[in-house]
Amino acid sequence: MIDITSEVNKIIGKGEGLHLEYKAVLPPSRNIAQLICAFANTEGGFIILGILEKPNGQIEISGLSEDFRAKSITHKAIDLLTPKPQVVYQYVLHDSKKLYAIKIDKSDEIISLEGRIYIRDGAFVRLKNPDELGLKEKGLVEIKTASSTLDGYKLNATYSKIEIITHYKSTLKILDDLGHLFYPENSGEPTAIREGRILMRLLFSSVADSFEIYLSELLYEIFLAKPQTLISDSQTATLKEVLSCSDMQEFIEYWAKKKLGKLQRGSVKAFIDENDQIKKLNAIRTSDIDEIEKIFQIRHLYAHKNGIIDEKFVQNMSENHVLGEEHRMSVDEVCNKLLYLAEIVNKVDTAAIQKYKLATV
Repeated sequence: MIDITSEVNKIIGKGEGLHLEYKAVLPPSRNIAQLICAFANTEGGFIILGILEKPNGQIEISGLSEDFRAKSITHKAIDLLTPKPQVVYQYVLHDSKKLYAIKIDKSDEIISLEGRIYIRDGAFVRLKNPDELGLKEKGLVEIKTASSTLDGYKLNATYSKIEIITHYKSTLKILDDLGHLFYPENSGEPTAIREGRILMRLLFSSVADSFEIYLSELLYEIFLAKPQTLISDSQTATLKEVLSCSDMQEFIEYWAKKKLGKLQRGSVKAFIDENDQIKKLNAIRTSDIDEIEKIFQIRHLYAHKNGIIDEKFVQNMSENHVLGEEHRMSVDEVCNKLLYLAEIVNKVDTAAIQKYKLATV
């Protein structure tokens, strides 16, 4: 295999740009796949793991932990791409620090990741074929404003954050497209149309579920970036579990998924209490947790009771509600709660990136 050590040593210290991307830690395979795809579709370039470029442009060479097996992640990343680009990857020693470098050649063919084509735009990665999510020219101002706010949250984000923001923008698109069902007269009033009420319950439930999924996926990114956070006095691995994995990286991924599979669902408060990695970010205030719990109470009512108010719902919500009545939400209310959750996601994501030096998109 070609040795790229000399090439890598020559470019270390340069700022990130069209042909160079630094990552302080090992990102998930999908994140690596996006970067490889973008470089291959543009002019080629290098991804170097174990280096952080700070906001002031200063380069910090921390090296890559021995816990990582970057080759297996790279293999998985390349397997996600169609067709396979020309890539060379290896560990490189620089000033006694162990780094991992991936060199991507410019491709003569268009490389795609699950049908999406990424390109390099300066030091950033963007979609060349973004999903068509244009809003109606004469649609609701509230929906347009919410969509614009979400776009602002995409900068310097983890992969998990990009996923939830994309989902929320799709939700707004559905509200915009089906305005005749959701707000036939006034967006500030719940619709009286049966089909609109049913769809609204489904949409709002997905908004709440996506927030919980985001926290789980962010936790997974933290586990991969900082394997030591997986250590727990209450959980120990068996020898069989260790030996069934081909290397340390595969075991880290296995153990991270196992921990996530045992987490309590349906309560953000319980999730945060169980996971110091999220709790210690101090990004979600107690008042925020209480408000998010109310959002999940509405989600549970919609998902399990078809929106019909029961005694448990009345007990858990401070507002006045009537037993047996159908709980309804207006488009304005849904937009406000969606933006509220997105703002929390933005705070959590920013804190996690700073604390754990997570890879960003």
